[in-house]
Amino acid sequence: MFLFPCSILSAQAQPPPNVILVITDDQGYGDLGITGNPHVRTPVIDKFAKESVRFNRFYVSPVCAPTRSSLMTGRYSLRTGVRDTYNGGAMMAPTEITIAEMLKQANYTTGIFGKWHLGDNYPSRPNDQGFDESLIHLSGGMGQVGDVTTYFKGDSSYFNPTLWHNGKQQAYQGYCSDIFAAGALDFIEKNQKRPFFCYLSFNAPHTPLQVPDAYYQHYKNIDPASGFEKDDRPFVKMSEANKEDARKVYAMVENIDDNLGKLFQKLDELNLTENTLVIFMTDNGPQQVRYVAGMRGRKGSVYQGGVRVPFYVRYPTRFVGNKDIDTPAAHIDVLPTLAELCKVPLPKDCKIDGHSLLPLIEGKSVPWANRSLFFYWSRRYPELYNNVALQKAPYKLVGHTDYNAEITRFELFDLEKDPYEQKNLVNEKTAVARQLKIELDGLFQELVNSENMLHPPRIEVGTPQENPVILNRNDADGDLGIWAQEEIYGLWRVRVHEGRYTIRFKFIEPVPGNGQMILETKPFINQIKQPGTPNDLIEMKDVHLPDMEGDLIPYYSVGSRKIFPFWVEIEKIK
Repeated sequence: MFLFPCSILSAQAQPPPNVILVITDDQGYGDLGITGNPHVRTPVIDKFAKESVRFNRFYVSPVCAPTRSSLMTGRYSLRTGVRDTYNGGAMMAPTEITIAEMLKQANYTTGIFGKWHLGDNYPSRPNDQGFDESLIHLSGGMGQVGDVTTYFKGDSSYFNPTLWHNGKQQAYQGYCSDIFAAGALDFIEKNQKRPFFCYLSFNAPHTPLQVPDAYYQHYKNIDPASGFEKDDRPFVKMSEANKEDARKVYAMVENIDDNLGKLFQKLDELNLTENTLVIFMTDNGPQQVRYVAGMRGRKGSVYQGGVRVPFYVRYPTRFVGNKDIDTPAAHIDVLPTLAELCKVPLPKDCKIDGHSLLPLIEGKSVPWANRSLFFYWSRRYPELYNNVALQKAPYKLVGHTDYNAEITRFELFDLEKDPYEQKNLVNEKTAVARQLKIELDGLFQELVNSENMLHPPRIEVGTPQENPVILNRNDADGDLGIWAQEEIYGLWRVRVHEGRYTIRFKFIEPVPGNGQMILETKPFINQIKQPGTPNDLIEMKDVHLPDMEGDLIPYYSVGSRKIFPFWVEIEKIK
């Protein structure tokens, strides 16, 4: 039975803590001093970790958007409609209840600063999903194709960006991480007299690896592969390109560390430290080859290096710090943990996959300590037995094989004896592997057949909440791997409200003249012939669109070429 949609009960009226959730982007487990990296400078985070409850076996999804949807909802990402990082798969269903929406029931003021990556249009934006204040970039990253205000800045996209403040474009000066942190500090100061939820979601150290030169200078002469000469853990050899990437990543992480120092100082100045719950975590493993404490795999992989991340929580009023917890925990546990700590009922009428971590923090045993955790990722849609895993202490079953593969083509690891996933036990413990596969099969089928996978969310066009609407490449579906290609089949899944529209089609490069701009919709096609002059912006005026739910399929046809727009702006004029 698939429970849907979610809804909320009234909150209990008790004084709650402030909540600050800090998450970084593509910062792996090994990108901290406290996890054994001898090169990166993270004194603030290291000190914070030592004051915190440390979950040493904390897991997320292999890539960004799935992690963030699970974090926000307490549900496996496929239940929320999020199945990918682009290809139209990073839009969370608007019926999902986020941490922000849940905490607003207890009169929290809510703000997000940085990366959202769960939908760039109504009704999936942060300000549609419970956030009172929103300062974000679009899509999966600044400088990426979906972030239309920074993409064309190229090598300087992280500096002096145009961002989206409460759904409107606004120009900023400075480096992106500094801007997001400053926004969070201002939000905290303005809301210090009432409970607040601050989601500080850095886009660094995600590519493009851009960082102020003052930070890069700290690392330009280091060898990131050095310092492990007597270490027998299985490290992947680093190329010179890997080393240069690591230098830039460490510089970006040091900048984050400095900004967190400002955050903690602000809490002290406002006398908020004691009653503020602060979480620090990252969203997946590192994208590039570098130190990851010997774990196998990195971003995108279901091996430990792709899904195991640091997770530290500090709440001085309630918790005794400097404590290690080795029970496996995950992103799906954050929402239920905050619900219990903030005395807010969980969303009802929907499946919450996570559990509150409070009993573990308080030293109690839990009946779910040996529960199963599911991991997957493949481009566009989940792929049966390809880059999927089920982990149930102490074992982990991994599939990198065909949909009909025999069990002996899987991998089975004992994570307690083999934390680096080097010895495949599938032939020795085939019965264990078979049992885990039965469980994996059941959960996989449940998730891929969930309501939001069968009926994915759509962008709404022609609403008062967002007009005009800019349809970007991150949310475009169609051919596999739509990115910056010109000649590729693409579409946007939309819900159109009847009206007359001006529609603008922006191309990466000027398209040749003497072609046709064509817009296919569910019931009909509109086309307009173009003059002989090349142009990168084509406009259709006074287009009538009926009430409909379907796909918008735009392309420019010239000769044998069909060129897909970089973005489409649709403005309702009446």
